[in-house]
Amino acid sequence: MYLDSAYIAKFYLNEPDAVRVRHVISTASVRTSSMWAMGEVACCFHRHLREGRLSGGQYRSLLQAFLRHCEQEVWTLIPISGRLLQRVTALLRTLPGTVPLRAGDAIHLTTAMEQGEHEIWTSDRHVLAAAGHFGLAGRSA
Repeated sequence: MYLDSAYIAKFYLNEPDAVRVRHVISTASVRTSSMWAMGEVACCFHRHLREGRLSGGQYRSLLQAFLRHCEQEVWTLIPISGRLLQRVTALLRTLPGTVPLRAGDAIHLTTAMEQGEHEIWTSDRHVLAAAGHFGLAGRSA
């Protein structure tokens, strides 16, 4: 199961769809993402702190739990290589100009594709819209 950063963050945060996301994630034997997720998930937690949705203690606790899970390989994080970034660039050459895509999303989509995944789990509407252009099905709970 390939998850983007938004989906991993929902595993920890109490958002409206978090219960469904946790259930879907808990059924997978392998949970894969890009190493990019480490920075993005930490930034997502920090945004919740900055916007007052998390206290300082909650922020530190969530970040510590996430990092511990990374060390325990709850999340199988795929390193970002120069070859992967070259592949991102090559794939973007063929992406229609009407498809909105951020760099991190392109890294996730390319990583999933390169890992032989057939789908990507996300709640991000841009990733869901772009998934088909990378040969992936966009999935959301």
